[in-house]
Amino acid sequence: MRFMKLSQLTVLGISGLIAVTTVQAQSSPSMAKVNGVSIPQSRLEFIVKARAAQGQADSPETRKTLREDLITEEVIAQEALKKGLDKDPDFVSQLEIARLTALVRAYQIDYVKNHPVSDEELKKEYESLKTQMGDKEYKAHHILVATEAEAKDIIARIKKGGKLDKIAQEKSIDSGSKSKGGELDWSPAASYVQPFAEALTKMTKGQLTEQPVKTPFGWHVIRLDDIRPLKIPPFEEIKQNLAQRVLQRQFATFVGDLRGKAKIE
Repeated sequence: MRFMKLSQLTVLGISGLIAVTTVQAQSSPSMAKVNGVSIPQSRLEFIVKARAAQGQADSPETRKTLREDLITEEVIAQEALKKGLDKDPDFVSQLEIARLTALVRAYQIDYVKNHPVSDEELKKEYESLKTQMGDKEYKAHHILVATEAEAKDIIARIKKGGKLDKIAQEKSIDSGSKSKGGELDWSPAASYVQPFAEALTKMTKGQLTEQPVKTPFGWHVIRLDDIRPLKIPPFEEIKQNLAQRVLQRQFATFVGDLRGKAKIE
């Protein structure tokens, strides 16, 4: 489960999340007025902040564009209200979903703020990651097909001189590697699903699997092209990613506990 990033949420401008906007309008200076209806400055600031969280720069030009967008949305929203579209069942459902999404996001942010991860925890996570990843990474090609019989036939073809990359382009159902002739990027074995990962660790350079390898995705024909030592980035370089891993795991456990305590009928 990934923590959701803040998004621009301008779609909420169509309704302004009616109740929330009303509160904002009372407590925030006005950015503009449309037919006497105030657009709170806080709405613009929220979008700017959300964009900044996604790495987008705050500039006068950006603010001007956003201001114009919000005014346009308010104009359209007023027309929608005149037509009574705020009473449409689909709109009401959409509004409730948006409210729930915003509440979940707010709770995630609050959880992260109130559950800082110590350096000691992060270093334990780092050592665990190193153990999990191992000390080698592998370069391989594979062909994924739906049946064992087809995979065995492909192995026989390759042993008779058939080119794995050409067969992969013809037969493989793995859309990620099919166009590259079945080529996979350098990766540690732990990056792959079992028993694909186990097969890699037991192969030698240049070896083709004698038997197809079954995974939840289908049947694989694998050729191990090369092996090299795995270089894991230094702790400080991936510290932030480690914190995210720990928080994701903790939050998932916390949510599981919440669901366990909830009365669900």
